[in-house]
Amino acid sequence: MQDKLLSKTGLAEIGTYNSAMARTLTKPRPKLGAHLAELRSNAGLSQAELAQRIGVPQQNIAYWEQSSKPPRSEILAALAQALNVRVESLLDVGNGHQPVRKGGPQGRLRKVFEEASGLPRRQQEKIAEFVSAFITQSRQGRTSP
Repeated sequence: MQDKLLSKTGLAEIGTYNSAMARTLTKPRPKLGAHLAELRSNAGLSQAELAQRIGVPQQNIAYWEQSSKPPRSEILAALAQALNVRVESLLDVGNGHQPVRKGGPQGRLRKVFEEASGLPRRQQEKIAEFVSAFITQSRQGRTSP
């Protein structure tokens, strides 16, 4: 019965949603929205992932990226932290943003991680998973008698 209904409406031929079905923009994004989209992309996050990290619906992220209106002030701090930038750089679209620099690996290891940041997100996740397991194993080796 359901198959007949689907074929009558033509829905059976649609299939599932995929990224090729994404809507293309008909007008340019406002500077603030484009800036936020760029920061999110540079952080290697999808809209859904960013939304989950800051506790808002994914539709809010999509709205902010299509709008010239900034997120509410109570969201800005969480958004900046999730994107690894300063709050000021979220709203300052005229100047280049500077990521918050944290102490990290120096030399060769830093170079490898910088190169890895250009890989697709799934490959980055595999690298992070491997490194985390390696660190855990190393810590266990130090605490064992």
